[in-house]
Amino acid sequence: MELDEITISRAILTAQMNTLIDYMELDVAVVGAGPAGLTCAALIAEKGIKVGIIEKKLSVGGGMWGGGMMFPRIVVQEEAHRLLDRFHVRSAVYKEGYYVAKSVEAVSKLTAAACDAGAEFFNLTSVEDVMIKADGRISGLVINWTAVEMGKLHVDPLVMRCSYTVDATGHDSVVARLVEKKGGNLQVKGESFMWADRAESHILRHTKEVFPGLVVAGMAANAVGGESRMGAVFGGMLLSGEHAASLVIKNLKR
Repeated sequence: MELDEITISRAILTAQMNTLIDYMELDVAVVGAGPAGLTCAALIAEKGIKVGIIEKKLSVGGGMWGGGMMFPRIVVQEEAHRLLDRFHVRSAVYKEGYYVAKSVEAVSKLTAAACDAGAEFFNLTSVEDVMIKADGRISGLVINWTAVEMGKLHVDPLVMRCSYTVDATGHDSVVARLVEKKGGNLQVKGESFMWADRAESHILRHTKEVFPGLVVAGMAANAVGGESRMGAVFGGMLLSGEHAASLVIKNLKR
């Protein structure tokens, strides 16, 4: 069969434009496709909830891809090991309570789980503002191509309407900072020094709805709460994503 370049281009444009139009309205927008965001999106989408994952970079996976200092291995502690099993990520015991997994495998299988559950990805897409109306609740995200942001171009954005937003943007806590900057009743304290044990043990208390319609997860939760950072141990990221998913599912069912 002779390939037709125009047919190929039309196929890509038609499929993605139809998806983008469909996802102008969704139930949950997960911003940031790192380990917390991927876990959260997969678990929410499994419930038949319409989930879109917005990622500013070309690739997904966040800091998990690089493991520790570009060694493609991650550590997960005992409390979160069940989530590695849940997503079929193979691991090996290093010593009691510590498991080592391949970072590339972990990202790939979390991503596949989100896809299989029905979540839709929008990579190379940045959130530049939020939509808050008279009810004082986040009801949508203002999005643009990441290339527009990088090029500092004056190009007007589009809007996605959503019932809930999960800020899983890591250290930058992008959505929470936008709410704070625009005068919302939210203070982003910023992350503290490296202290893995404290950061991992406290992350679930920071994973919560911090503003009407906005749940923070992963390192974004610790940054908002003024908590420590943890380095290349990722159990807290997985547990935080799971907890964020449970909060959103519970609230959507009300």
